[in-house]
Amino acid sequence: MAPFGGIFPIAPTAFSASGDLDLASQRRVVDYLIAAGVDGICILANYSEQFSLADAERDTLTTTIIDHVAGRVPVIVTTSHYGTRIAAERSRRAEAAGAAMVMVMPPYHGATLRVAEQEIRDHYAAIADATSIPIMVQDAPMSGTVLTAAFLARLAREVPQVAYFKLEHGVAADKLRALVALGGDAIAGPFDGEESITLLADLAAGATGTMPGCTTIDVLRRTWDLWHAGDIAGATAEYERGVPLIIYENKLCGLMATKALMAEGGILASEAPRHPYRPLSPEIRAGLVAMARRLDLLVLRWAA
Repeated sequence: MAPFGGIFPIAPTAFSASGDLDLASQRRVVDYLIAAGVDGICILANYSEQFSLADAERDTLTTTIIDHVAGRVPVIVTTSHYGTRIAAERSRRAEAAGAAMVMVMPPYHGATLRVAEQEIRDHYAAIADATSIPIMVQDAPMSGTVLTAAFLARLAREVPQVAYFKLEHGVAADKLRALVALGGDAIAGPFDGEESITLLADLAAGATGTMPGCTTIDVLRRTWDLWHAGDIAGATAEYERGVPLIIYENKLCGLMATKALMAEGGILASEAPRHPYRPLSPEIRAGLVAMARRLDLLVLRWAA
């Protein structure tokens, strides 16, 4: 099987205004992303408000989404937890539901609880023992854990299922380049994240996948295709059209950018996050929508 790569956006979790799961909206999210031309979908990540979900809700969402995708694209399920046993069991259940891969942050809790490299290695090894699908390490600022390129390359060699890496911490392009050089064939998929905010530099460094939010999928699709067709100038021009919105999302909106634009476009019935996460202020939301309309983004037109 060919390695997974391309555009794998983080799907939002759809909630009603009262905070319940909205599975009808969730299915529309899936259909929109596939219509937009994504190569796969990642669910239950930080941008999916995974930190606000009970495990029973995680199972409901995993089953609902994978069943609705129905094999049209691969689905990556985030199964992070500080507890190794819980992360392994979440991963086992995700595979049983049909996940193509699991994505896992290194174990951490709160602002101060971190673990050493040996325990991180053993954490991922236990998840590999519980599953037979690929594992992606999410090197995210939220974990507060320093994962060097040398350690990640060693982890890939020692635990072969750990072959994918989403690098968002520090200068992603430099770490991607170092990881590819150090890991060689053990690295099946070096990805970037952070709303694809450094995509062109990361592609030049060897990235084979990206995990953005869902706001600029059509811009990123064209950018990706132009780059891989050898039209670097065209890819750069297309990407630069979307950069102001990507920066606005990254610096001012966070996960709420996707929810606001999907609600504005009729994909989500409600853009509500789950309390206590704060919704966008009216002023920030208005600026986001205005930028999206100037770009004529598909997220505002697809459900019309």
